[in-house]
Amino acid sequence: MRQLTTPREKQWLLMAAASAEDTALLAEVVELRATNEQLSRALASRAVIDQARGMVMALAPCSSERAWDLLVDVSQHCNIKLRDVAAALVATTTDETLPEPMQRELRRALRRLHLEDRR
Repeated sequence: MRQLTTPREKQWLLMAAASAEDTALLAEVVELRATNEQLSRALASRAVIDQARGMVMALAPCSSERAWDLLVDVSQHCNIKLRDVAAALVATTTDETLPEPMQRELRRALRRLHLEDRR
């Protein structure tokens, strides 16, 4: 009578089970690393966006929420990610020039903000 599983087959089955477990763990590690990287980028972007908000609040005395809305408005009108608009604005503190389309939209947004304040 044949044995159901030979020692070699048992070893292969154990390795396959361990391998499936390892695969699941590896998939989880990959997913966690991707999440971690995404959160790291979000935190870095958030810091730059907050700096830009502060700059807008200093340029046009307004609340943090209105500064946020203004940056979002510039981002949408320029079709550029908010973090990139913020980074470009913050870079002006180191003598870099704000790209012309952003300058134009920032002026327009500031004008709209001032007009709303006059109402």
